[in-house]
Amino acid sequence: MTNYQQAVAQALLDIDAVKLQPNDPFTWASGIKSPIYTDNRKVISFPTARKTIIDGLVTLIKEQYPDVEVIGGVATAGIPHAAWVAEKLGLPLIYVRAQPKDHGTGKQIEGSLQSGQKVVLIDDLISTGGSVLGAVKATRAAGGEVLGVTAIFSYELPAATDNFSQAVTTFSSLTNFSSLIQVAKETGEITHDELAMIAGWHQTLA
Repeated sequence: MTNYQQAVAQALLDIDAVKLQPNDPFTWASGIKSPIYTDNRKVISFPTARKTIIDGLVTLIKEQYPDVEVIGGVATAGIPHAAWVAEKLGLPLIYVRAQPKDHGTGKQIEGSLQSGQKVVLIDDLISTGGSVLGAVKATRAAGGEVLGVTAIFSYELPAATDNFSQAVTTFSSLTNFSSLIQVAKETGEITHDELAMIAGWHQTLA
């Protein structure tokens, strides 16, 4: 676990952006019963956690995508983080809707994107990757060259790895499922037995 993985995991736990309930699981929109629920939209209201995450995204992008020319936010949760990162890097910002508008010019991408510009897309989390890969497809269709995708948190689901591979797209996150549950155990958020239950649930999705 890297320093950023640990720091971001702790920040998410501190502001209750991630909740762990192995004995009273949440129901995801997909119908999956899960002991973990992530709401990274909460980050925007907490300046200390926000700074930790934005600094982490800036560092990650500088290290992995030094040729980036445009930062893209995936609507809606990725937009504020993309805006802060673009400001820190002094780069143009775009954002990508899930679908083109059904009125006006019918645009899916807002902002200025020139053909051939190198783009890094930012989202708040990655589960299977479906929504952000839709944004990747739209950005490429508009002429952008997508260098990769970054996110605050990844559930580390095999489906995401498969989907990104099929889309020929790289992705990385500041922290992930494995790091988060380990930090939760170390800080007393969950017990050893609860850690085993949560890890066992994750293995059933492999």
